[in-house]
Amino acid sequence: MEKYFNIYYEFDQQKVDQIIFKHIEEQKPGYVCSMDMTNLTIAARNSIHLQVVNNSIVNNCDSNWAPVIINWIYGTNHKNYCGTDLFIKYVRMNKFKQFFLGANEEILSGLRNELSKIDPAISDMRFEALPFRTVEDFDYAGIAKMINEDAPDIIWVSLGAPKQEQFMSLLQPHLNRGVMFGFGAIFGFFSGTKNAAKPAPNWMIKNKLQWIFRLIDEPSKQFGRVKMILATIPRLVIDEMKRKNKRKI
Repeated sequence: MEKYFNIYYEFDQQKVDQIIFKHIEEQKPGYVCSMDMTNLTIAARNSIHLQVVNNSIVNNCDSNWAPVIINWIYGTNHKNYCGTDLFIKYVRMNKFKQFFLGANEEILSGLRNELSKIDPAISDMRFEALPFRTVEDFDYAGIAKMINEDAPDIIWVSLGAPKQEQFMSLLQPHLNRGVMFGFGAIFGFFSGTKNAAKPAPNWMIKNKLQWIFRLIDEPSKQFGRVKMILATIPRLVIDEMKRKNKRKI
C-alpha cells in the first residue's frame, strides 16, 4: 500500500481483492474503507477519522479526482477502484455469505429483490436496518451477536461517511469473523426504490462529473460536502507537494 494525504491506499485492484479474500479465508474480522473525496477530506480535518481509516485492512480509492491529483504531483498512473464496481463484482461471484446492515426497511427490501436476481441465494441472507442514533450509542455487543450467529463472510454497512467507518471500527472487536465494507449510498443505488439515491449516468462518471449529479440529486445533503471538499483540496495539494519534496531529501 502507498501513503498519500496521510492515508494508506491500495490502487492495484487485484491486490485489494487478494487482501480481502485472504481475510475471508482466514475467517478474521476486519473492515474496508472506500475512500471517496468526502472520506478523504474528513480524514484530513479529523485525526480520529484518519486513524480509523488507516486501521482498515485495506482502503480502495473510490474517487476519480484523488488519482488525478496524485498522478499530477508524483507522475504516477494510479486509477480508482470504484466501490460500486467492487460491490457488484463481489455479489456476482455467487460465492460469499453476505450480511446487509443499515439503510431502512424499504431500501433493504428493494435491495434483496434486486440482488436476488443476480444471486438467488441472497434471498435467504440477512438484511437488517439500524436505528437512527449517534455512533457512540449503538449496541455493538448486540449487533455483533446477531452477526456472529449468522457467520457471514462479508458484512455490507450503509450508514454514510464518516459514521459507517467509525461504526465498523467499533464493531470489529466484537466480531468473530467477517469483512465489513462501508459503502454508503450503494444500497440505494441497487435497491430500485424511487426515493433512494441514484448513481450518476456513465457519461458523467467518465468525465469525473458525478459530484455534480449528486449535488443536483441531493442538494441539501451534498452542498455542505462539496463546500468542505473544495475548501480542503488546496491544503491537501500543498501538503502533499511538501511531503514529496521531503522524500527527495
